[in-house]
Parts: sequence; C-alpha cells; structure tokens
Amino acid sequence: MPIGPTELIIILVLVLIIFGAGKLPELGSGIGKAMKEFRKTQAEIGELKDSLSSDLTLEPKQPKPTEKS
Repeated sequence: MPIGPTELIIILVLVLIIFGAGKLPELGSGIGKAMKEFRKTQAEIGELKDSLSSDLTLEPKQPKPTEKS
C-alpha cells in the first residue's frame, strides 16, 4: 500500500516536531549517506554473485571413452 500525500505530510510534521528544524539537514545528510552506502554494498554483492555464478557454471560431464580390444 503506497503512502499518500496526507500520510507523508503527517510524517514530515512529526519528524519536524521530534528532531527540530536545526537537526533536519544533519538527519537528511545521514540518511543520504546511509542510502548511498547501502546501494554501493548492494551493487558489490550483485557483482560478486555474478562472478561466482559464472565461475560455477556446470558443464555436463562427458563419458570417458572406454577402450575395447
């Protein structure tokens, strides 16, 4: 269920009351840095997963030829 404009305004007013106007830029900066770090880590995990899956591709085993006399 998406957040509507009314709910968003209520949340922003509560954040303003709880943290005060002076702390909002600092809070926003901290959240932005955390999101950036999360996305960076998520991309690294995706790259690692891709490299591991390409290294672990399973090839069907070929039967060994048997020598018959």
